[in-house]
Amino acid sequence: MAVNRSKGMIIGGVVAGILVVAVVAAVSAGMLDGLFKKSPAETAKAAGVVEAADAVRIPLKALDSGKALFLSLESGGRQYYYFALKSQDGAYRAALDACDVCFKSNRGYRQEGDLMVCNNCGQTFPSNRIAEIKGGCNPHPLARGIEGQDLVIRKADILAREDYFARKRS
Repeated sequence: MAVNRSKGMIIGGVVAGILVVAVVAAVSAGMLDGLFKKSPAETAKAAGVVEAADAVRIPLKALDSGKALFLSLESGGRQYYYFALKSQDGAYRAALDACDVCFKSNRGYRQEGDLMVCNNCGQTFPSNRIAEIKGGCNPHPLARGIEGQDLVIRKADILAREDYFARKRS
């Protein structure tokens, strides 16, 4: 009886070890990113983004990693999606999370390394061209400025593009 109990504990330990290795491998491979993905509101709060009456202020330090910060703005029951990033050339950039071609899909972009990738058609755009090129599948540029230690985007510039966000994002 003691042998069976000991054998059971060994098998349980091996199974637990395999599960831990599998979870660590899945997290490392980014396979569980969707499970732990923050909402744009949670992302904004964690990054220190401040939404004033007329503008959104994004701390520059929140963008220094080069990782795009995906945000949203709610107005009149509609969600507007946009992102900001610091490109490899050191410029701070901002664009709608939509383009002139695929906006009806309302799927936005994702970042893969230094590229922004359209989630609908798969077109890729180097970060240093964001907000420089307009039209086609390029992310629609947003005017922005730097004030102190913040990247500032006027809300009116985001809200002026309501036609890009007529549908809800799933």
